[in-house]
Amino acid sequence: MWLILSHKSFLWILLFVNLLGTVYGYDWYMWQLKITDPIFLIFVPDSPTASLFFTLAILGWLIGRNFKLMEALALITLVKYGLWAVVMNLLTLMETGSIGWVGWMLIISHFAMAVQALLYIPFYRFGFIHIVIAGVWTLHNDFIDYVFEQMPIYYDLMKHMNEIGYFTFWLSIGCITIAYFVWKSRMNSERL
Repeated sequence: MWLILSHKSFLWILLFVNLLGTVYGYDWYMWQLKITDPIFLIFVPDSPTASLFFTLAILGWLIGRNFKLMEALALITLVKYGLWAVVMNLLTLMETGSIGWVGWMLIISHFAMAVQALLYIPFYRFGFIHIVIAGVWTLHNDFIDYVFEQMPIYYDLMKHMNEIGYFTFWLSIGCITIAYFVWKSRMNSERL
Protein backbone atom coordinates (compact mmCIF):
# COMPACT_ATOMS: atom_id res chain seq x y z
CA MET A 1 0.00 0.00 0.00
CA TRP A 2 2.78 2.44 0.93
CA LEU A 3 4.49 1.80 -2.43
CA ILE A 4 1.34 3.04 -4.16
CA LEU A 5 0.77 6.01 -1.82
CA SER A 6 4.38 7.19 -2.15
CA HIS A 7 4.72 6.66 -5.92
CA LYS A 8 5.15 9.88 -7.89
CA SER A 9 2.33 9.03 -10.29
CA PHE A 10 -0.08 8.58 -7.39
CA LEU A 11 1.13 11.83 -5.81
CA TRP A 12 0.37 13.67 -9.07
CA ILE A 13 -3.16 12.21 -9.05
CA LEU A 14 -3.54 13.20 -5.40
CA LEU A 15 -2.31 16.72 -6.19
CA PHE A 16 -4.86 17.03 -8.99
CA VAL A 17 -7.72 15.65 -6.85
CA ASN A 18 -6.88 18.01 -3.97
CA LEU A 19 -6.53 20.98 -6.32
CA LEU A 20 -9.96 20.24 -7.83
CA GLY A 21 -11.42 19.80 -4.34
CA THR A 22 -9.89 23.11 -3.26
CA VAL A 23 -11.39 24.97 -6.24
CA TYR A 24 -14.76 23.28 -5.70
CA GLY A 25 -14.60 24.13 -1.99
CA TYR A 26 -13.92 27.81 -2.59
CA ASP A 27 -16.78 27.86 -5.10
CA TRP A 28 -19.01 26.16 -2.49
CA TYR A 29 -18.31 29.02 -0.05
CA MET A 30 -18.81 31.78 -2.63
CA TRP A 31 -22.31 32.66 -1.38
CA GLN A 32 -21.04 33.04 2.20
CA LEU A 33 -17.95 34.97 1.09
CA LYS A 34 -20.24 37.49 -0.64
CA ILE A 35 -21.86 38.36 2.71
CA THR A 36 -18.60 38.29 4.70
CA ASP A 37 -16.78 41.40 5.89
CA PRO A 38 -13.52 41.53 3.85
CA ILE A 39 -11.37 41.42 7.01
CA PHE A 40 -12.71 37.89 7.71
CA LEU A 41 -12.57 36.46 4.17
CA ILE A 42 -9.49 34.30 4.76
CA PHE A 43 -11.08 32.63 7.78
CA VAL A 44 -14.39 31.51 6.27
CA PRO A 45 -13.56 28.76 3.72
CA ASP A 46 -11.95 26.38 6.22
CA SER A 47 -11.99 23.06 4.35
CA PRO A 48 -10.76 24.33 0.98
CA THR A 49 -7.97 26.24 2.72
CA ALA A 50 -6.99 23.02 4.50
CA SER A 51 -6.90 21.13 1.19
CA LEU A 52 -4.89 24.01 -0.33
CA PHE A 53 -2.28 23.53 2.42
CA PHE A 54 -2.13 19.82 1.56
CA THR A 55 -1.93 20.54 -2.17
CA LEU A 56 1.10 22.76 -1.55
CA ALA A 57 2.67 20.07 0.67
CA ILE A 58 2.22 17.49 -2.12
CA LEU A 59 3.75 19.91 -4.62
CA GLY A 60 6.77 20.17 -2.33
CA TRP A 61 7.14 16.39 -2.15
CA LEU A 62 6.92 16.14 -5.93
CA ILE A 63 9.80 18.58 -6.38
CA GLY A 64 11.85 16.96 -3.61
CA ARG A 65 11.23 19.58 -0.92
CA ASN A 66 9.35 19.79 2.32
CA PHE A 67 7.24 22.90 2.75
CA LYS A 68 7.23 22.34 6.49
CA LEU A 69 4.72 24.98 7.52
CA MET A 70 2.30 23.78 4.83
CA GLU A 71 2.74 20.21 6.12
CA ALA A 72 1.95 21.21 9.71
CA LEU A 73 -1.03 23.30 8.60
CA ALA A 74 -2.23 20.47 6.35
CA LEU A 75 -2.07 17.79 9.03
CA ILE A 76 -3.80 19.88 11.70
CA THR A 77 -6.46 21.50 9.51
CA LEU A 78 -7.27 18.51 7.27
CA VAL A 79 -7.94 16.28 10.26
CA LYS A 80 -9.79 19.05 12.08
CA TYR A 81 -12.07 20.23 9.27
CA GLY A 82 -12.44 16.76 7.82
CA LEU A 83 -13.81 15.43 11.11
CA TRP A 84 -15.69 18.68 11.86
CA ALA A 85 -17.65 18.49 8.60
CA VAL A 86 -18.47 14.81 9.17
CA VAL A 87 -19.83 15.62 12.64
CA MET A 88 -21.78 18.69 11.43
CA ASN A 89 -23.43 16.74 8.64
CA LEU A 90 -24.31 13.88 10.99
CA LEU A 91 -25.75 16.42 13.46
CA THR A 92 -27.78 17.91 10.60
CA LEU A 93 -29.06 14.43 9.81
CA MET A 94 -30.09 13.97 13.45
CA GLU A 95 -31.69 17.42 13.54
CA THR A 96 -33.60 17.22 10.24
CA GLY A 97 -33.85 13.53 9.40
CA SER A 98 -32.23 13.95 5.98
CA ILE A 99 -29.10 15.40 4.38
CA GLY A 100 -29.56 14.26 0.78
CA TRP A 101 -26.82 13.10 -1.54
CA VAL A 102 -24.85 16.34 -1.09
CA GLY A 103 -24.63 15.79 2.66
CA TRP A 104 -23.39 12.23 2.15
CA MET A 105 -20.89 13.44 -0.45
CA LEU A 106 -19.61 15.97 2.12
CA ILE A 107 -19.29 13.26 4.77
CA ILE A 108 -17.33 10.95 2.47
CA SER A 109 -15.08 13.65 0.98
CA HIS A 110 -14.30 15.28 4.32
CA PHE A 111 -13.60 11.96 6.00
CA ALA A 112 -11.20 11.24 3.12
CA MET A 113 -9.50 14.60 3.83
CA ALA A 114 -8.78 13.54 7.40
CA VAL A 115 -7.61 10.07 6.37
CA GLN A 116 -5.20 11.34 3.71
CA ALA A 117 -3.61 13.72 6.21
CA LEU A 118 -2.89 10.76 8.49
CA LEU A 119 -1.76 8.42 5.71
CA TYR A 120 1.03 10.81 4.73
CA ILE A 121 2.52 11.20 8.22
CA PRO A 122 5.79 9.55 7.06
CA PHE A 123 6.30 12.42 4.57
CA TYR A 124 6.02 15.26 7.10
CA ARG A 125 9.23 16.97 8.22
CA PHE A 126 7.80 19.96 10.11
CA GLY A 127 9.44 21.17 13.29
CA PHE A 128 8.09 22.36 16.61
CA ILE A 129 7.96 26.02 15.49
CA HIS A 130 5.79 24.99 12.52
CA ILE A 131 3.37 23.28 14.91
CA VAL A 132 3.24 26.43 17.06
CA ILE A 133 2.49 28.64 14.03
CA ALA A 134 -0.10 26.20 12.66
CA GLY A 135 -1.62 25.87 16.14
CA VAL A 136 -1.93 29.65 16.52
CA TRP A 137 -3.51 29.87 13.04
CA THR A 138 -6.00 27.11 13.91
CA LEU A 139 -7.03 28.49 17.31
CA HIS A 140 -7.20 32.05 15.94
CA ASN A 141 -9.52 30.74 13.23
CA ASP A 142 -11.74 29.22 15.94
CA PHE A 143 -11.79 32.58 17.72
CA ILE A 144 -12.81 34.37 14.51
CA ASP A 145 -15.45 31.71 13.73
CA TYR A 146 -17.17 31.59 17.11
CA VAL A 147 -16.53 35.03 18.65
CA PHE A 148 -17.06 37.05 15.46
CA GLU A 149 -19.59 34.50 14.11
CA GLN A 150 -17.76 33.72 10.87
CA MET A 151 -18.17 29.93 11.07
CA PRO A 152 -19.45 27.97 8.09
CA ILE A 153 -23.22 28.38 8.10
CA TYR A 154 -25.32 25.29 8.80
CA TYR A 155 -28.78 26.82 9.16
CA ASP A 156 -30.26 23.83 10.98
CA LEU A 157 -27.47 23.88 13.58
CA MET A 158 -27.19 27.61 14.33
CA LYS A 159 -29.08 27.23 17.62
CA HIS A 160 -26.26 24.95 18.83
CA MET A 161 -23.39 27.33 18.04
CA ASN A 162 -22.09 27.57 21.61
CA GLU A 163 -21.81 23.79 21.88
CA ILE A 164 -20.33 23.51 18.38
CA GLY A 165 -17.77 26.21 19.21
CA TYR A 166 -16.76 24.34 22.37
CA PHE A 167 -16.46 21.05 20.43
CA THR A 168 -14.44 22.80 17.70
CA PHE A 169 -11.97 24.28 20.18
CA TRP A 170 -11.22 20.84 21.67
CA LEU A 171 -11.06 19.29 18.21
CA SER A 172 -8.40 21.87 17.37
CA ILE A 173 -6.46 21.02 20.53
CA GLY A 174 -6.65 17.33 19.63
CA CYS A 175 -5.36 17.93 16.09
CA ILE A 176 -2.51 20.13 17.32
CA THR A 177 -1.65 17.34 19.77
CA ILE A 178 -1.53 14.83 16.90
CA ALA A 179 0.97 17.06 15.08
CA TYR A 180 3.05 17.35 18.25
CA PHE A 181 3.20 13.56 18.65
CA VAL A 182 4.08 13.12 14.96
CA TRP A 183 6.99 15.54 15.42
CA LYS A 184 8.04 13.99 18.75
CA SER A 185 7.93 10.46 17.32
CA ARG A 186 10.10 11.48 14.37
CA MET A 187 12.59 13.21 16.70
CA ASN A 188 12.82 10.07 18.87
CA SER A 189 13.30 7.77 15.86
CA GLU A 190 16.03 10.04 14.43
CA ARG A 191 17.92 9.83 17.73
CA LEU A 192 18.05 6.02 17.57
